[in-house]
Amino acid sequence: MNRSILIAAAIAVGVTGWIVSGQFDNPEGNMAAAALPPADADASAIAEALRPKRTAPTAVKVELSTGQAQAQKIVVRGVTEAVRSVDVKAETPGRVAAIYVELGQRVKKGDILVKFAIKDRKAQLAEAEALVRQRKIEYKAAKALNKKGFSAKTTLAGAKALLDSALAKAEAVRILLDDLIIRAPFDGIIEARQAEIGDYIKDGGLIVSIVDENPFLVIGQIAEVFVNKIKVGDTGVAKLVTGETVTGTIRFISKASDPATRTFRVELLVNNDDLSLRAGITAETTFSADKVMAHFISPGILTLNDEGMLGVRSVDETDTVRFHPIQVLTDSNNGAWVTGLPSQIDLIKVGQEFVRAGEKVSPQEMTAKVE
Repeated sequence: MNRSILIAAAIAVGVTGWIVSGQFDNPEGNMAAAALPPADADASAIAEALRPKRTAPTAVKVELSTGQAQAQKIVVRGVTEAVRSVDVKAETPGRVAAIYVELGQRVKKGDILVKFAIKDRKAQLAEAEALVRQRKIEYKAAKALNKKGFSAKTTLAGAKALLDSALAKAEAVRILLDDLIIRAPFDGIIEARQAEIGDYIKDGGLIVSIVDENPFLVIGQIAEVFVNKIKVGDTGVAKLVTGETVTGTIRFISKASDPATRTFRVELLVNNDDLSLRAGITAETTFSADKVMAHFISPGILTLNDEGMLGVRSVDETDTVRFHPIQVLTDSNNGAWVTGLPSQIDLIKVGQEFVRAGEKVSPQEMTAKVE
């Protein structure tokens, strides 16, 4: 049962009460003329006849309701989303020589995805390593001569610089060779594959797309009136349109609202150990905010005042009817938890549609049912 059903029920009860009151409120109304004294009666008799007759206060049944601390439920609608999704791109241009993954295949961090053709890269490495060996010999000889005093320190420094340069060049070629092997950056599933054997991939070209499956996110937009009622680390329960229910913790709440909707992004981090969750599934997430004083009432006693506000009627210590606007926290087929009422209140359970705020009534106590 949602809020709209509760309001509809209250309106239906109000209309019924209005119809009944119109028919039976003054059953002797049509006999008013017959009750008047004859035309020749004196003024005192006429005044007495026209004076409104006193009627007994309307009898209503009331029940003492005591509030209880209830956690406020905040419902946010959104979708599931992968915690991270990466398009793996080439760091160096090359032709695809081998592909080791297919669509939907799960991979581990470091697994080889694609290899590019090596071509002359190994020859470049062999040349660089040969130069390193030569520079090492030259530096060793310069160091020995300098130690014996046969060469200047500048000669030794020059030999050392040439050796360092050769080492750096060799390392650069090794990195270039390593870039020809594309590896998985993290555990995940292959969501898309843009490369095929024989394709020439330019520097920065797409190769595969990987989605991290565990953990997962349930994201949504929370209204500004509720954003300060939750915090990072709070628990949330998400019900997916596919039928699953998952529990997680809030990992992020946006500090800036969406300019168009004035809502804030909230992310619920959930475990996906069985890898059953998919991105883009509609979800309804419920967060529990701080506890508030609430009363559990039957939808049948809900009513509307003259301004159209949803609320309930009660009787105070002077037997006077009072109207109380309420807010619905949660509702079900058995009743609704509402806020906006004092901690203890005598709610009108029967006859609320036949009285108005400010009217004196004759209350009769009812025994409260244990909910």
